[in-house]
Amino acid sequence: MIGWLLGISILLACWKRVDLFRSFSRGAKEGFENAMGIMPALAVTLISIRVFEASGIMKELSAFLSPLAAGMGLPPGVMPLLLLRPLSGSASLSLLNDILRQYGPDSRTGLVASAMMGSGETILYTCAVYLSAAGISKSRYIIPVALAGWLAGCVAAGLFFPESFA
Repeated sequence: MIGWLLGISILLACWKRVDLFRSFSRGAKEGFENAMGIMPALAVTLISIRVFEASGIMKELSAFLSPLAAGMGLPPGVMPLLLLRPLSGSASLSLLNDILRQYGPDSRTGLVASAMMGSGETILYTCAVYLSAAGISKSRYIIPVALAGWLAGCVAAGLFFPESFA
């Protein structure tokens, strides 16, 4: 399929008399400039995530917020995922693996964690990259609204798998 798309693109470019090499070079240059522009935001995000994990703050915060999570219908075992998923996709995937190993994939905790993982996004990373690439320095309501949506999705996952489900 990709070969067909490439062939059609080349034929259309030839038909419209487009200089393919120059167009490709210009696009590659713009892509490289965009990548270099988002590097600072990406570095700050990744360093912040590592500090959050290594300092033990996540573990303490998870323990502190577990009663609140239980009031929202979430099992205590998903608290670290609730905190980490908006920050890092790869770290939260590793955490999901640990949750599934500890509680089992068919347990309520495993099911809620899987639903949370599949329905969320790495909000801070995504916002940092896209807002930086677009040149937006004041995000205004984007991050709070995205985090509220993430929390609503997590609560829905907890409600979807009630205590009697597993």
